[in-house]
This record gives sequence, structure tokens and C-alpha cells, in this order.
Amino acid sequence: MAFPDSVDTPLPRVLPRGPHGLAREVVQASQRARMLDAMAEAVAEKGYGAVSVADVIARAGVSRKTFYEHFRDKLDCFLAAYEMGVEVLLETVRRAGDGARDPLAVTRARIRAYLQTLAAEPAFARTFLIEVSAAGPAAIERRRAVHRQFAALARELVESVAGAPELPDELYLAAVGATSEVVSAWVVEGRTEQLPELEDVLFHLQVSLLSGPRAAPGTPRA
Repeated sequence: MAFPDSVDTPLPRVLPRGPHGLAREVVQASQRARMLDAMAEAVAEKGYGAVSVADVIARAGVSRKTFYEHFRDKLDCFLAAYEMGVEVLLETVRRAGDGARDPLAVTRARIRAYLQTLAAEPAFARTFLIEVSAAGPAAIERRRAVHRQFAALARELVESVAGAPELPDELYLAAVGATSEVVSAWVVEGRTEQLPELEDVLFHLQVSLLSGPRAAPGTPRA
């Protein structure tokens, strides 16, 4: 597994042996990327609570000194891995359906991109959906913020349609939460590679939640 540093510009994970003439910034970025990959893989395999800094540096092929040059502790590294994966996932989903004029087509394309990305990166899928809860309050709050980002993306699409109903924030969060719950169940059951099979289910779930109900008059937004 390897998290790209952006959707467009991946970093080399393996550096050449011996003198290589690479800039210090490139070396540091490569080391950091390997440690983030190693954290996600170790957490997916052993669970957050059982993972140690020693596990991460052994998988990444770096020294303990290098680890602490980049991260304060295990949690700091975990949150950085989570952030990197989330950034790529959100941007991938946001770009899906570009050029499509039908909001339903965009919705389906975004669901497909979400599922395909997680299916292709099972270690991140487990980290993103399951193990984040075991990492404590800071990680749980970050997950809530990510749910709000996905909800905002859905709201933006719905409200791009003329005459679309004004829905409360809670309904968008419910759509995101329901999607996360369904996908998480499959990941726990070891069906991560089969996640794309959920496309129709999640499409109908999102459409039914976000196109039918209307907010009652005077319903406040969160």
C-alpha cells in the first residue's frame, strides 16, 4: 500500500542505495511517506492499540531518530496518515463526475470512486473506517470533521439543482453516517475488495435521503 501525497504528484517510496544526490527535502518526504504507509499497514494488521513506534520504523526502514524528527508520538503519526489518506479520498470523490451535468450521474460517480478507492487500499479502508475510533478523542473528532466535509460536498451538489429542497445539516450527516456504517460492516467482514458491489445500495440510500424529504418550515440549520 502507498498513500500518494496528492492526487497528482506521488513521491518515490524507495530511495536508491549509496550516494544519490537527492535533495534533503526529497529524502525527508520519502521517509515520511514510508512511515505513513507503515502506520496504516501496521494498524490494519494489528489494531491501533497493539501497534508501537518500533513496528512503524521496522516496516518503514527508518531509524527511531528519523521517526521523532517527523512525529511527536504514535498518535501524531497515525493522525498524519489518516489526514493524508482522507485528503486523497476527498479529492478523488470531489473530482468524480467532473463534466457530468446530471446530479444523479455525479452522485453515482462519486459513490463509485469512494468504493473503488477503499477497495484498492484495504489497509487505509480499515484505518479510515474502523481503527480511527480506537485512537482516542482527537482521532474521533477528526473523523467527525471528515463526515462534515463529505456532508458539505453532498449539500453543494444537491443545492446546485434549481428548486432543490432546503434540507437540515443533520440529514446530510445522516446520509454520510449511513454510508460509512454500511461500508464499515463489509470491511469488518473482510469484504473490502468487494466494496464496489455496494454502489447501487448506496446510490439509492443517498438519493432517497437527499431528494425526497423536505425540511419542515423554520427548521434551523446546525
